[in-house]
Amino acid sequence: MSFLQELHKPDILDCISHLSSDEVFTPPRVVNEMLDTLPQELFKSPDTKFLDPCSKSGVFLREIAKRLIDGLADKIPDLEKRLDHIFKNQLFGLAITELTALLSRRSVYCSKDASGEYSVVHFDNPEGNIEYNRTYHIWFKDKCMMCGASKSEYDRGEELETHAYSFIHTDGQRNSALFKRLKEMKFDVIIGNPPYQLSDGGNAASAKPLYHLFVEQAKKLNPRYITMIIPARWYSGGKGLDSFRDAMIKDKHVRILHDFPISSECFPGVEIEGGICYFLWERGKQDDCTVITHKNNEIISEMKRPLQEKGCTTLIRYNEAISILHKVQRFNEPTMDNQISSRKPFGFATNFVDFKDEPFEHSIKIFANSKIGYVSEKQILRERSTVYKYKVFISEAYGYGANATFPHQIINKPFLGDDNSCCTETYLMIGPYLNRLMAENAIGYIKTKFFRFLVLLLKNTQHGTKIVYSFVPIQDFNEEWTDEKLYKKYGLTQEEIDFIESMIRPME
Repeated sequence: MSFLQELHKPDILDCISHLSSDEVFTPPRVVNEMLDTLPQELFKSPDTKFLDPCSKSGVFLREIAKRLIDGLADKIPDLEKRLDHIFKNQLFGLAITELTALLSRRSVYCSKDASGEYSVVHFDNPEGNIEYNRTYHIWFKDKCMMCGASKSEYDRGEELETHAYSFIHTDGQRNSALFKRLKEMKFDVIIGNPPYQLSDGGNAASAKPLYHLFVEQAKKLNPRYITMIIPARWYSGGKGLDSFRDAMIKDKHVRILHDFPISSECFPGVEIEGGICYFLWERGKQDDCTVITHKNNEIISEMKRPLQEKGCTTLIRYNEAISILHKVQRFNEPTMDNQISSRKPFGFATNFVDFKDEPFEHSIKIFANSKIGYVSEKQILRERSTVYKYKVFISEAYGYGANATFPHQIINKPFLGDDNSCCTETYLMIGPYLNRLMAENAIGYIKTKFFRFLVLLLKNTQHGTKIVYSFVPIQDFNEEWTDEKLYKKYGLTQEEIDFIESMIRPME
């Protein structure tokens, strides 16, 4: 072997392209970091059983196999017997498609045919212990009863993949044979990187999350440990994730949570809005969770704490934010979500264009997606009384991308809505206020780093509905507010101030 070959031996599983931003291959480095969270004694026992219920490249089973081969060397000294035992009795996988089944077998057995002559271990069947069974959605009206996929999108012919993943399309009543078999196998560890979402047939790119269904199904099988890598948007958002979030933050079996606000630090070249996390769930013990935050490929924070803070229905992402939030909440003040409208505050959709370019008699100014037009009062469907009062407008969405770096602006610049104005769904309305001065002081408050930092704790995607303002206290807008004044009011330490300053850049 040449010097250059010795110097660089690339892993093929580091080089393959991702199936999509919803079905992402896990780099071997990340897999091994996840395996490091498990008790290493598991890899020294010939009785430990592992299941990857969403195998794509086979990397999880391959890296587990490496550890078992080393860990069982003393107990099963004969290498051939050791390999035979490990691959036949300890490693199991459910592939998500026919293609990934072949890829997984090639990675784990060194052959896509586990019964063939090139397989490192000879099985009596081509699948070995990595199986793929074409599964079908269970339609109820226009949705799948098991995963919520859209019938119009996924009721397909035999020549196409159904994307009905077998692991989450089985329970005690439906497709029950697989569920019963998996439960009877009594896995010690369930590990994997599940598919993230499927189209639900809604507008544009509307999609229903799937990853939480894999976590919930894994818990039903009652293994000793679960470790999965999933999108982090469940912390405070995500369509249909309220019950999952509530269960996770209350689950004292979640022992470790590794958080990556920038998804590309886990998956190079992949943007997943809200970042990525992986966790360790342990059946036998209950305690607070060790939350570990990664940034710039380093661990920047580690704290053992409850996943649910008192009075919170979401997970606070940043360890350093906990003490700041506690100090703010001690004042027990009303919060800004009570002064912020829901979507479409005046009844106009984002694509509304039925307005005039020039003012006319008794016309009302409308702010519409970076344009200003004029409408009549009769066109306004909601909040007519606020049209003639001072208020503040702010974009509902702001380009807080999946891989945004910090310090960051977090929200878009607010602007004054005078006493004869309205807006489309592009904006949220804040207020209204008794006079122009109060509205301008509210704008000054919104621009502070303090305000935007508290928004950051609940905003992990580009969308900023009124919910993300739920931690921000309302101030007396008869006076101006600056960061220095706010830091003093809430008694923040220099360390806490420095953290806010490191996360939020000035709003220019």
